[in-house]
Amino acid sequence: MWDFGKFSNRLASIDETGTKVSYGQLDEENKRFEQALGGRGLVFILCSNTIGSLIGYTGCLNGGSVPLLLAQNLDKDLLASLINLYLPDYLWVPEDMRIAYPALPVKYEAFGYLLLETGHRKAYPMHKELCLLLTTSGSTGSPKFVRQSYENVLSNAVSIVEYLQLDETERPISTLPMHYTYGLSIINSHLLVGATLLFTNKGIMQKEFWEFFKQQGATSFGGVPYTYEMLNRLRFFQMDLPSLRYSTQAGGKLTPELHKKFAENAQEKGTKFIVMYGQCEATARMGYLPAEKALEKYGSMGIAIPGGKFHLIDAEGETISEPYVTGELVYDGPNVTMGYAECGADLIKGDERGKTLQTGDMAQFDEDGYYYIVGRKKRFLKLYGNRVNLDEIDRLIKAEFHNIDCASAGVDDHMYVFVTDQEVAGKVKPFLAAKTGINAAAFKTIVIDEIPKNDAGKTLYKELTKYYL
Repeated sequence: MWDFGKFSNRLASIDETGTKVSYGQLDEENKRFEQALGGRGLVFILCSNTIGSLIGYTGCLNGGSVPLLLAQNLDKDLLASLINLYLPDYLWVPEDMRIAYPALPVKYEAFGYLLLETGHRKAYPMHKELCLLLTTSGSTGSPKFVRQSYENVLSNAVSIVEYLQLDETERPISTLPMHYTYGLSIINSHLLVGATLLFTNKGIMQKEFWEFFKQQGATSFGGVPYTYEMLNRLRFFQMDLPSLRYSTQAGGKLTPELHKKFAENAQEKGTKFIVMYGQCEATARMGYLPAEKALEKYGSMGIAIPGGKFHLIDAEGETISEPYVTGELVYDGPNVTMGYAECGADLIKGDERGKTLQTGDMAQFDEDGYYYIVGRKKRFLKLYGNRVNLDEIDRLIKAEFHNIDCASAGVDDHMYVFVTDQEVAGKVKPFLAAKTGINAAAFKTIVIDEIPKNDAGKTLYKELTKYYL
């Protein structure tokens, strides 16, 4: 996947503790990691923004094994169910998780991470092109994962390098989790050019983040809409960040007002603000708005990335050729992934999409061919960059609270859960925060007399919008 040898003397990463690793060291650790694995296998990686986590990920891809990436703080019950469902050969976990698996032998360790052998050696055959497994539904514990091929990952990284014009002088700082497709795409693309990854688990609301940013001369960062809402409140526009070259936004639609505000600020300070569009099902990125169009086309998610194509289809599947007509956005490109896996037996499957993805997003294009997202076809939201299926949330709540009547709805970064039981209402928010790993501020519980339904017993979600729009 990457040729680290040609950057051997360059710094690959530095973390907030001052720990460093060169590309040469990273290459050596990857070879040790591969040797410990003893051949192609499935590896669960409990991710953090650290060098140890990076070594496991790059070691798998460069060594021919398949990593399945999960959040380090994933609910223990959900993790156990996924292990039982996929039977991985190894776990690559932070050393403080050793206590949870005292019987598993340690095969290798590096930079605070341990490789634990599960005993499930080659439980399921895997397709030869299978490269990576990423969750498609945020942190809600769904067993469904996107199957990404080597071509998917490499072609998308090459495309990102091209349209962002990345080189070895870049120093991106982590603002997004490694297991999240957007955050991972930043890692993949910058490793291709020999850049230096700045890893921190601190958030933008903490002064230590900005101290690390300035100390290490960060040149870029990425964020979801919530990130930019917080930056707007933090008086980001008054910050002195001389090393910053550009910032990117994806993971949901930014309001046109904030888009314009950040584009204007970038223009004033001589930096770039680049809005992008993507889904895990297309590896990461599908569209971007060139920085020079950030003000002229604010509110747009742009054009297709190099190597890809967009078009819109109507309800009958016919292509829409006129501007300002709403249709479902369809993308074609080498980064369209192979399909889903919902259990270990699915890992042998080949390409089921034929390089075409119906995104489920409704969009329009203008007379210049720039696309604008106007809504969603299916019931899911983006909460702080995590795509969450609302039907799945309802199922989780009903399972926990004895099948209570409930309905979830909302807008990006704000989910509203409607219940009819006052006693349960106070328990829903902390339950969802714990189960999903998403900040509790994303959830709000509203008690109503009854959940509106039609004669067939289906919930009338549109009637709930009056409570939050």
